[in-house]
Amino acid sequence: MPQIKISELVLRDGHQSLIATRMRTEDMLPICAKLDRVGFWSLEAWGGATFDACVRFLKEDPWERLKKLRAALPNTRINMLLRGQNLLGYRHYADDVVRAFVQKAADNGVDVFRVFDAMNDTRNMRVSIEAVKKAGKHAQGAISYTVSPVHDIAYFVAMARTLADMGVDSIAIKDMAGLLTPYVAYDLVKAIKAAVDLPVNTHSHATAGLSTMVHLKAVEAGADVIDCCISAFSEGASHATTESMVAALQGSGYDTGLDLPLLQEIAAYFREVRKKYWQFEMDDHFVDTRILLSQVPGGMISNLANQLKEQGALNRMDEVMAEIPRVREDLGYPPLVTPTSQIVGTQAVLNVLTGGRYKSVTNEVKNYLLGRYGAAPGKVNEEVRKLAVGNQEVITCRPADLIGDELDKLRTEAESLAKCDEDVLTYAMFPDLGRTFLQERAAGSLTPEPLLPPEARHAAETGGAHYAPNEFKVTLHGETYHIRIKGTGQPGEAERPFYVHVDGVAEEVLVETLDEIEVRPAGGTAGRKSADKKESAAGKRPKPTHAGCVTTAMPGTIVDVLVQIGQKVTAGSGVLVIEAMKMENEVQAPVSGSVIGIFVAKGDAVTPDQVLVEIQPE
Repeated sequence: MPQIKISELVLRDGHQSLIATRMRTEDMLPICAKLDRVGFWSLEAWGGATFDACVRFLKEDPWERLKKLRAALPNTRINMLLRGQNLLGYRHYADDVVRAFVQKAADNGVDVFRVFDAMNDTRNMRVSIEAVKKAGKHAQGAISYTVSPVHDIAYFVAMARTLADMGVDSIAIKDMAGLLTPYVAYDLVKAIKAAVDLPVNTHSHATAGLSTMVHLKAVEAGADVIDCCISAFSEGASHATTESMVAALQGSGYDTGLDLPLLQEIAAYFREVRKKYWQFEMDDHFVDTRILLSQVPGGMISNLANQLKEQGALNRMDEVMAEIPRVREDLGYPPLVTPTSQIVGTQAVLNVLTGGRYKSVTNEVKNYLLGRYGAAPGKVNEEVRKLAVGNQEVITCRPADLIGDELDKLRTEAESLAKCDEDVLTYAMFPDLGRTFLQERAAGSLTPEPLLPPEARHAAETGGAHYAPNEFKVTLHGETYHIRIKGTGQPGEAERPFYVHVDGVAEEVLVETLDEIEVRPAGGTAGRKSADKKESAAGKRPKPTHAGCVTTAMPGTIVDVLVQIGQKVTAGSGVLVIEAMKMENEVQAPVSGSVIGIFVAKGDAVTPDQVLVEIQPE
């Protein structure tokens, strides 16, 4: 029996699953010397949502993080999660961008590339795998494990054979939602080991409470590497505990040979670090067997909860969890992993909050139904496809075959801001976010979202006096108004906009503050100038009281305004594009008529029930 190796996840999937990917590089580097001494097969430290979180929230250069970790971990392989043709973004990129990204990641310190495709469409993995091999690095082909009428062991074994033919160095069984059960894991590993002569790495989230048993049976079946996480960031929506698995295998023929006291020192460090990020903690750390039906992956659960919380709809989580498998069936049973987890999850939220299934359909769902993410594993609901995209042609080729080289174009677009190819690739992943990040870096104004001090936790959880209320009633001249604060601008501004709901109607109030409250919750809306000052033929922003008022079902950011004042529109035509939950959603005209008011611009943060555009019905 061979010694079992462990790939440690604390620097990526552990904190992605439990604190919304918020751990900062400054909290990683001090423990790297001890992590480097352990002897892990690899340390997953980059990719997944870390790139997005660095740019969006932490205001860190993700490439600088990689370089610093590489220098701090001279003896340990750095592992990254790569979404095949999607790289680290949410669309397919041209082959020249994929090749450039992989090469730069290798140059800056990645040793192991775990390459997967959300659809398990191996056509979308080929160019990434070829690029990894060309860079002289370890290409790990990942099978996105899921459960459906079309996914069985024979399906996954066939995929493993295809990946082996592509030249991968190992196979990963990526159980991103914690759906694997122990005996299925045993049979699956046995079957793959019999079919291909490659090492097998198992990855299984602990959400349903099964991951430790899954790994044990996988080891008995011949798995070579198991993914685990240091106890400070393990279990729940994360992974099996590293120390526990080391102890479980100790003295057996599968002994990992790792130093348990050293691992416990590392765990003690991260326990203290985790306290800094209490404001991003998931509300529920218990075993959740609902995952076995909803199939929402561990890394998405906390983000889904946060999105519903922002909308005041956390009480509807059970409805969303019930809707997710129905949407997944309609889309032909895609595995739920980024970006398909966001695609299915966001559509499920819309189906619940808009009061009708597919009343509003995201652009990503439309592209999915047109084949632009790859081949659906099962049969798509043709009624849903017809409703979403009409008679548009569905492509059957590899989606990237329709994308011409785009690296030179991206270099030109980012020319005034990019100092190196890595900057161009940051811009390529997230054009709007990347541009803002590079502009702020150039201006020296990068400011990460604030971390509330640990001592504020009790006050926040008990409604203590450190915090002002965010919902109250005000009586003025005999009239009583119900007011709810939805967000604020940045502290330090002479005039700060407060976004409030007055009797359910979104308003923006400019407040000149004379004194700042020292401790306040993070995540407030970025400072935005008054949306009510936008040009409008109708003057003041109306209340959403008639059919021509265009609103959004979810808080988000305006990506594009598709209409102008005076323009004629027809019911169902697009008027705005909004990004919510990392997905773009086209907001359509509810009636035919003329646009008489536009109250938003690109980049504005918006909330439900706020009138964004007003149409005068015909």
